[in-house]
Amino acid sequence: MSAHVGVELTGAQLAALDAAGLEEIKRLVARHGLLVARGQELSPAQHVELGRRWGGIDVNNYFPLNAEFPEIAEVRKAETQLTNIGGGWHTDHSYDQIPAMGSILVARELPPSGGDTLFASMAAAYESLSPGLKATLETLRAVHSADHIYAADGIYAQTDMGPELRGHDQKTFALHPVVIRHPQTGQKLLYVNQAFTLHFEGWTREESAPLLQYLYSVPQREEFQCRLQWQPGTVAIWDNRSTWHLAMNDYHGHRRVMHRITLTGEPIAA
Repeated sequence: MSAHVGVELTGAQLAALDAAGLEEIKRLVARHGLLVARGQELSPAQHVELGRRWGGIDVNNYFPLNAEFPEIAEVRKAETQLTNIGGGWHTDHSYDQIPAMGSILVARELPPSGGDTLFASMAAAYESLSPGLKATLETLRAVHSADHIYAADGIYAQTDMGPELRGHDQKTFALHPVVIRHPQTGQKLLYVNQAFTLHFEGWTREESAPLLQYLYSVPQREEFQCRLQWQPGTVAIWDNRSTWHLAMNDYHGHRRVMHRITLTGEPIAA
C-alpha cells in the first residue's frame, strides 16, 4: 500500500466478521480509502451477505451479472478480447444522484501476470492544491453522466466489450460539488473524474476542459497512488468518494474474471 491510500488486512476472514469486526473494517476503509484482504475464502453467497451487512447493494446497470447471484456484477475480459472494463482513471457511479459508497471486488480468475489495479487518493490530491485554487473549486459544482460511455453509440459500443454490456438506454445525470467532505471522516476530497465528469455547472465543456484536465493530472502523480497486485483469494474494498482506480489492461490472451458488489452510498455534500 502507500502513505496516502491503502491498508492490508491480515489474520481475519471477511466472511466470519462479527458486528464489531465489520465496524472496524468500515473505519479502516473510511480512513485509508482501500482495504486489501489476502487469503480469503469468500463464496459468492458470502460476498452478497457481506454487501448486505455493510448497508446495502446497488446493482450495476451496465455490467454482465452473475447468473446465480444477480447482485454481483462480473468484471471480466476473455482471452480474445482487447478492451477491458475500467481501463481509465475513474470512480464508480459518480453519475448517480446518490453515488455508491464503494465496492467489494473479489478475484475469481486471474491471468498469470498483469491485471493490477491502481488506486489514487483524492484527499491527498486536494491537499496538494494551492489555497487559491481550493477556494475557487469550493464554489463549483460539476455535471456527471455515463451516457457517453455506455449508450448504444457510446465509447464501449465501439469496442469488443460492447456486446457484453447492458443498459444502453439508461439516462444519467448528477450534479455534485467539486470538493466534498467525506461523510464519516469529514476530510475534504476532490470529486471529479475523467470518465464521468462532463463540465462545471454554468460553464461550457470548452471552458471547463483546461481546469478539469489539470485536476485530472493531480491524482495521477505516483506519490498519491498505490498498486494492488491480485492473487488468488484477494478481496479489495474501496471507498468511491475518496479514491480513483484504474484496471491495468496488460494481459492480452488471458482470461480475467472479478466479482464486484457495489455498496449503497449516502448523499454527498461540500
